[in-house]
Amino acid sequence: MDIPGLSMALAQTKINSDISVAMLSKALDLGEVLGEGMTNMLDAAAMENSVTPHIGGNIDIMV
Repeated sequence: MDIPGLSMALAQTKINSDISVAMLSKALDLGEVLGEGMTNMLDAAAMENSVTPHIGGNIDIMV
């Protein structure tokens, strides 16, 4: 039985698992930041609509 080889393989597996968890954590953080940004943009758009409700309500087209 190759104990040093098995030990190295297990260590590499643990490193790969740790990297995967770290990348997933970063992706979740990025998703949270992007979600907050979208919420802020929607709130800003709703505020603009409440201040000037007549803008963007009608389109005049002549053909």
